[in-house]
Amino acid sequence: MSEMTETAESKEWRKPSLALSIGVIILITVTVSAATLLYGTDVHSPIIMLAVVIGLIARYSLGITYKALEAAALDSIMSAMQSCMILMLVGMLIGVWMRGGVIPGLIYYGLGLLSPKIFPLATLLICSVISLSTGSSWSTNATIGVAMMGIGNGLGMPPAMTAGIVVSGAYFGDKMSPLSDTTNLAPAVSGSDLFDHIRAMIWTTGPTYLIFAVILIFWGFQYSGGDLDATRIEAIRTIIKGEFPVSLLCLVPPILVILMAILKFPAMPGICVGIFAGMVLCFVYGSGWGEIWTITQSGYKAGFSAKIVGAGSNEAITALLAAKSISLSPDLAHDVAAMISRLVGRGGIQPMMWSVSLAIAAMAMGGFLEVSGMLRVLLEALTSGIRKVGGLVAATCVACIVSNFLTGSQYLSIVIPGRMFKTKFDESGLAPRMLSRTLEDSGTLTSVLIPWNVCGGYAAGVLGVSTLAYAPYAVLNWLNVIVAIALSYLGIGVFRRDRNGVDRLSRDLRLGNAEK
Repeated sequence: MSEMTETAESKEWRKPSLALSIGVIILITVTVSAATLLYGTDVHSPIIMLAVVIGLIARYSLGITYKALEAAALDSIMSAMQSCMILMLVGMLIGVWMRGGVIPGLIYYGLGLLSPKIFPLATLLICSVISLSTGSSWSTNATIGVAMMGIGNGLGMPPAMTAGIVVSGAYFGDKMSPLSDTTNLAPAVSGSDLFDHIRAMIWTTGPTYLIFAVILIFWGFQYSGGDLDATRIEAIRTIIKGEFPVSLLCLVPPILVILMAILKFPAMPGICVGIFAGMVLCFVYGSGWGEIWTITQSGYKAGFSAKIVGAGSNEAITALLAAKSISLSPDLAHDVAAMISRLVGRGGIQPMMWSVSLAIAAMAMGGFLEVSGMLRVLLEALTSGIRKVGGLVAATCVACIVSNFLTGSQYLSIVIPGRMFKTKFDESGLAPRMLSRTLEDSGTLTSVLIPWNVCGGYAAGVLGVSTLAYAPYAVLNWLNVIVAIALSYLGIGVFRRDRNGVDRLSRDLRLGNAEK
């Protein structure tokens, strides 16, 4: 459809009422909440069903042509294709980083940092490193997070405090890691570049992280007299070393990826460098092409730790340990091996297709919401009195938090507000990274603080502490929102896009057109 034809036809389209727009949002909320909380199912099919319903409303109630709806859906999906490709590369990277001992090595050396006095801070750092290297807050919570809960109990720390620190570290990595699905989804929705997005988040997440680190130092003094469960920590390190080749070479691939980001290489070349570096380590440690291709396709499958878990008796476990010259009690070895097996069984292109298919479905629905004018109507109602950058950022944060409350989905709390506010950010002369950063500052981080949100329910289940109990101690997750809004009102870390398409830092607090 030509631009002229589309413009002519769009004049015949009816503008949706505010009541209709709100009604559609309520429909999305009820449907997705029922799918996740009542039926415990994935949201892919409900979102596709909702997209069809929204398309029918747009076609027969607002008069929008099928061609226009199809074009809007395809354009929206295409805007997410770069992120989908990155997610597939990330699946490959995680697989070879597991087999090459990169991620296990980071865990191994990270656990060596623990001592009673710095346990709270070390917990944050270790969970952050693991989540950064895996891109998964869920895996971090369910593995190292559970281990930290046990160690914290031994030191006499309140379980809610330990859980809050674990959650903060896990979601720091989920938010900042280029391997995370939300870190790729936010720039896809806003039209930003992945590494531009991550660099922008440093302005808000960095100060928040430092503030929380100082708080944790004071918390650590309260429990400095406790006894650290060194036996369990050493058991974790021993099983890791029995499963993987551990050496300081594990630092090389992450350093290369970070260096590529610092040098402002695009995301995909940087991740590809990380993949090839991981492959080199796999070759060094005895893998062939067949094994590497299988791992990049389907992910790494635990070996030694899985054998311990599957052993039928203490005698069989003892024999497996003896073959590796490991001296551990069978019960402790089984417990630790089960945790490690869950943690390292990750990676591969195919497991990432869950996130890719969700992104495609959600973006198609977002395209229908946008072309129908519903998002525009809602945006006008929400931002009619806003004149400054801080107000726009605050409104976006509120929309993301409300989406987390209403839909129970971290992904929709990024997609729906992102599509809703994108035009307003563009018209205000703000760089796309401002929107993507705000979506993560609020949408990603607050999801785990809501009991009926999928993220909050999962974390409470695996850590054994209710969401409302650990939420006050998950300081990073709620303080980041406050810091983001405050800095925006102060004009700190505000990026604007000039007329040449270049992002620049600006102290201008007003909303307006792109800077000259």
